[in-house]
Amino acid sequence: MTVDAYLLDSHVLLGALYESAKLPERYRTVLAGSAQTFISAATVWEVEIKKKNGALPVPDKIWEQCAQTGHQFLPIDTAHARAAAMLPLHHRDPFDRMLIAQARLERLTILTVDRDFAKYDVSLA
Repeated sequence: MTVDAYLLDSHVLLGALYESAKLPERYRTVLAGSAQTFISAATVWEVEIKKKNGALPVPDKIWEQCAQTGHQFLPIDTAHARAAAMLPLHHRDPFDRMLIAQARLERLTILTVDRDFAKYDVSLA
């Protein structure tokens, strides 16, 4: 991965797709630029669970929209799973813990509004 690459959490992803005006200006600048942006398989899983439960009304074409916007998908591999399991329990959300592990291993900067991410040694925008 390159230095100028970002991993979007679900909140930032949904904001970027459907309510960009609500995102912090620094995130809108990154998303409008030429930097690589990634969506974790964990985010796909989280959104699909919330969508199925009726907690998140997003269109079925959300993942096609992500690809059309230029986001790349980041699979979860064994190293990511092991790293997520080894993280201190500052954050108990397993999806967010996976993002933190992936960002650390892949040298990605996370775009998130979740302040608990700052408790970890991870690059945040």
